[in-house]
Amino acid sequence: MPAPSGPDLPTFEWLGDAALTVRTPRARELYASLRAHPLPGVQEAVPALDLLTLLLDAPTAGEAVQETVAARLATLTAAPGGSGRRVVVPVTFGGPDLDWCAAHAGLDRAAFVAALCAAQLEVAFLGFTPGFAFLTGLPEPLRMPRLDAPRERVPAGSVALGGPWAGVYPRETPGGWRL
Repeated sequence: MPAPSGPDLPTFEWLGDAALTVRTPRARELYASLRAHPLPGVQEAVPALDLLTLLLDAPTAGEAVQETVAARLATLTAAPGGSGRRVVVPVTFGGPDLDWCAAHAGLDRAAFVAALCAAQLEVAFLGFTPGFAFLTGLPEPLRMPRLDAPRERVPAGSVALGGPWAGVYPRETPGGWRL
């Protein structure tokens, strides 16, 4: 009988004999679980988007760790509460793409602004430029396609939408997201 497969099942990839990468949409939940209840043999857990790399104490811990991680993933029921803090970002709406984004979402300007303000976004990772947080949690209608050609300058403090991500530009840089 073939092994079960599907988009929600984890995949494991060995990085040498003392590191194991777990690829799963529940990587953030697994990371929180491992921080709350560490596994013997795991020296460090390094999170990334939809994956978690486990650095092992010794190569011999590997197979047992993989089995334990698979079992733990099967028992996770809901995302544990984050240990982070809530940040409210004050925003003045009126960017150059606001009306386009509202129309693309099938909303008028006021409804689009209300929907965006109601979205609970969470930092997924940092990148692009120092201090730029990729925010996840945008509802599907608020996900915007990137510009065909990036702007040469996006002012610092601009709120931007690009695909499934939102972000606030920490400094003036080029950028290809909707403002």
